[in-house]
This record gives sequence, C-alpha cells and structure tokens, in this order.
Amino acid sequence: MSEVFSLREGQSPLVINVPHAGTDVPPVILERMTQEARRLPDTDWFVDRLYAFAADMDGTILKANYSRFVIDLNRDPGGQSLYPGQATTGLVPAELFDGAPVYEGAAPDEAEIEQRRADFFDPYHQALSEQIARVRAIHGYCVLYDAHSIASNVPRLFEDELPVLNLGTNDGQSCGSAIERAVTQVMLDQDDYETVANGRFKGGWITRTYGLPRHNIHALQMELAQRAYMDEAAIAYDEAAAAKLQPLLKDILQAALDAAEHLHWEPA
Repeated sequence: MSEVFSLREGQSPLVINVPHAGTDVPPVILERMTQEARRLPDTDWFVDRLYAFAADMDGTILKANYSRFVIDLNRDPGGQSLYPGQATTGLVPAELFDGAPVYEGAAPDEAEIEQRRADFFDPYHQALSEQIARVRAIHGYCVLYDAHSIASNVPRLFEDELPVLNLGTNDGQSCGSAIERAVTQVMLDQDDYETVANGRFKGGWITRTYGLPRHNIHALQMELAQRAYMDEAAIAYDEAAAAKLQPLLKDILQAALDAAEHLHWEPA
C-alpha cells in the first residue's frame, strides 16, 4: 500500500493542506468501481502542483495520496452533512458529483467504511494535527490553508459557472476577521478572476473543525474553478494559465500570513 500522505515540513506559520488531489486507489476497491468512477472525475486535479511554490515561502505542505473515492478526508466522520438540504457526498462516496454511482454493485457497508477510516482518515488527520501543533509551537499561531479545486460546472452542486476564487471561512468563524478581510481585499483588488467569499463553498469539515481562532489556529479554504489553471476537458495542467494564477495565490497566502503576524504580534 502506498503512503497515506506526502509531507513537506516548513518552518513558517503556513500549513497548506491538499486532501483531494490524490489518485491512488487500492486494486481491491478499484475493481468494484464503475468505469466512469475509475476515471476519478471529482479529483482536485494538480492542486499540489499549483501550490508547489509555497515551498519557497517555507510552508508546510500536506497532500493526500489516495483518492477521495477511497475516503473523503474533508467530510465529517460522523456522517453529518456540511450543507444540509443540498447535494453533497459522504465520508466514503457512493455517488459522483453528478449523482452517478461509484460502485457497480453495493456500496461499502459500515464495517468497510470504519476500516477505511482507520487505514486512511485517521493517519492523515493525525499528521495534520501534528503539523498544526508543531507550527503553533514555533510561532504561537498557525495559518491553515485548505487548498481545493473543482470543475467549473457541476449542475447538481451549483447553478451556472462557478467563480474562479471561492474563499470559505465558515462565515467568518474559522479565522480571525482581520485575516479574512486581508485575503478578501487581495481578491477584490484584481480584475482577472471572478471571486466570492462564503458562497456555495463556506469551508469543509477540515476548515470548520481545525479553524479555532481562539486557540490561534486560523483556517481558510480556497476552492478554485479548474478552468483557471488546467484544460478541464483534457484533464491537463495548463502551464501558462497556472503561471498567471500563481502570483495571485501567493499574494493571498502572504496577505493571510501578514495579517496573522500582525494579529499575534507582541511587543518585546
């Protein structure tokens, strides 16, 4: 079995979490999936590649190696919906984003789901918790940036074409207000990409669970429409488009870090 995650440890206050870019699927699971599901259509394609520049900022980067179809690391392990009344997928998805089945036959039962949680979910979240604690021990605070992407059009999940930049802070509860304002301002100060804060995507389970401003852990989720950095039809990374987007993403990360530093600055 592959390693559950890949990790780059940095020394800055920044932790970038990439829970949905993994593409590994154990053969015993893959053989039960439909032909469409085997294409892994709901993957956050190339997000780790897009944010690789964060290593130059000495950020910690944690990336899941297994597909969200093995287990979704950004879902409540207790099964509670993140968006009550709206279409979504579960801890071990039985449906694709478009509603088509993941499995040829029966979906995993509770025993299998629990085993996958022990094998994949728990080790990943132990690593994430350890990295947040390590960074906070160094600086007194941590900025957790949950990096995601999604197809620009998913009619079952949202109407029309999704804006490129979708910031989620659980309606301001997952990070300090000054940090949210700083990031939002960077988004508003550019004219190349459509933006929204706390729209269809308010932050998933990771943002909502780990974002504890009162404990100096500030979490933000960024959901990117994939047209901004890849050819969605071909599932191919677009170097030129990514190179255009990356400076803005770096500005967003830096704005969050600067605001957090100011928030937690203490005079000598």
